[in-house]
Amino acid sequence: MLPIVIVNPESAGGATRADWPGIASELATHFGAFSPKFTKHAGEGIELAASAARKGAKLIIACGGDGTISEVANGILSVGSDAELGILPSGTGGDFRKTIGIPARAAGAARILSNGQTRSIDVGKITFTNDHAEQESRYFLGVASFGMSAEVIARVKEGGPDWLPTKGPKWLTGRISFGVAMLKTAAKKSATRVVVQLDDDAARHMTVANLCIANARYFGGGMKIAPHAKLADGKFDVISIGDLGAAKILANAPRLYVGAHLSMPDVGHALAAKIFARPIELNQSIEVEVDGEIPGRLPATFQILPKALRLRCPRK
Repeated sequence: MLPIVIVNPESAGGATRADWPGIASELATHFGAFSPKFTKHAGEGIELAASAARKGAKLIIACGGDGTISEVANGILSVGSDAELGILPSGTGGDFRKTIGIPARAAGAARILSNGQTRSIDVGKITFTNDHAEQESRYFLGVASFGMSAEVIARVKEGGPDWLPTKGPKWLTGRISFGVAMLKTAAKKSATRVVVQLDDDAARHMTVANLCIANARYFGGGMKIAPHAKLADGKFDVISIGDLGAAKILANAPRLYVGAHLSMPDVGHALAAKIFARPIELNQSIEVEVDGEIPGRLPATFQILPKALRLRCPRK
């Protein structure tokens, strides 16, 4: 069975649709034969990946951004398949690929798909509250978070500022979009008050600007939020950013992009395999961001699944 490539033509703000002929040419040149499948709506990547895995596909490649990669991983994991996930980047954020060292250009990514090595990596599982006030679960590869980040993601999905060029490097337009959204959110967003429990420790009341449960290192369009995170250590890196206020958040934003924020007195770092979080005020709605999507809200439980997914990676 040929490797399956699940393409999200709407990724990168719709640029993947126009770029696909060039991407396909690079993939054929540097990787070989494949069978493409195109998503038509949000969530279809899960369905296509699950179907391919059930039919015995050994390598299922996600072509898109972090949301597409997450959907394809969810499809593979939902059927308990040992199919391997491959990544062909074409999205706005590109955060997960940075952790594993996959280049943004199609030719470089295709070479890794052809000549890379297979690693078994940890996966996060979140059980959250959906819009129908029911418990729902999904998997994540990168970062789940709540606080400022969920509102930033919502703003990014609404579209960038009018002056943002529609053409240009996806990493640049993506970073500008995230940066502008963060500026707007920091100026208006109040701190988030939550109860958080790590593993079997006592629950703590916390007031945070943001809290991240990180399996991988990057989120939010290139922020190195968890610089020490490892994909196969059986632990999440839990990064809490205290109630700094808008001015201090914006002044220290460059430190987030280079991973130099952990030494700040208002930033906490811990390791845990299971996290539970809920609002302090039970009638408060706190949205949760998962791999760049907003599927629901707190209360939520985050669990690590050690070495649950096979991933095509660069050779060391």
